[in-house]
Order: sequence, then structure tokens, then C-alpha cells
Amino acid sequence: MANAGRERIDTASRVIRASAKTIYEAFTNPDALAKWLPPQGMRGIVHAFSARQGGKIHMSLVYVDSNHELRGKTTDDADVFRGTFLEIVPQKRIVHTVEFDSEDPTFASIMKMTWLLKPAGEGTEVTVICENVPSGIRKEDHDAGLKSSLANLAKLAELQENGK
Repeated sequence: MANAGRERIDTASRVIRASAKTIYEAFTNPDALAKWLPPQGMRGIVHAFSARQGGKIHMSLVYVDSNHELRGKTTDDADVFRGTFLEIVPQKRIVHTVEFDSEDPTFASIMKMTWLLKPAGEGTEVTVICENVPSGIRKEDHDAGLKSSLANLAKLAELQENGK
């Protein structure tokens, strides 16, 4: 195993034609988060959310169609996770943990997600860095999920930025 003894780090990035303020608000509003965070084919349910250092997040990502290709981490149809906000720097950085509710030991590690917002031309570059990715998450699936979430964030933030 090439990664034996090393934690896996996955990253994704996208320039979004919206201000860091608009994007930051999409991170700190639980209703907005439930709309953009779930990758394509899933919907979000926020059970608990307190966007402050030390605050908690508890969320479910549920497959919309029962005939989905991937199996959920918690049940066949859902990924349920809990986490803690470690750092919040308005309009610049959000760092939180993710721990999946799962009996499968390949999903047992605590993943750290760092979201960086950086000015980029007429928009904001959003980069996500996922450290200590659980071994049960296939890299290609995670990459696709991160890109899908960023695309959802772009759609939501760009619509809000344009007042629609």
C-alpha cells in the first residue's frame, strides 16, 4: 500500500464569480449549507449547526434516488456526520472536523476540512483541503463529490450575488 503510514489529503478548488462575503454567508447559514454541500444526487439535512469556533455541526447527506451507485457511509442511503468548527476567520477561512457515524472502520478517522477564500479577479477562489481522509472513501469518488459541492456553491453564490 503506497499510503501506508501516511494520511491522505484531497483538495479541490474553483473560482466563483461572487464576493468572499457572499460565499462566507453560504458557509455560515445552515439553510444555504444544506443546499450546496450535498454532491449531485444527494440532499442535505442540518440537525445541529453553530458556526463559531468550538461550535458543532451535525448533518445528513441523503441519496435522492434509491437506485444510486454508491453505498452510504452510515446507511445504504445516507452519510451522517458530526464535526466541530476549529477556526473561523470571516471571509477567509473555515476549518472544521468531520466524523462519520459509521460502523465500518474504514470511515472511522476524523477528517479535517479547511475551506480557504481568496480574492481572484472578479470573484473568489474557494479551495478545500481535506486532511486524514478516511480510507473507505475512494479518491475518485471524493474528488467528484468535492467538485460537485463547489459547483453547487458557485451556482448558489452567483445567484445571490446577482440578486436572483
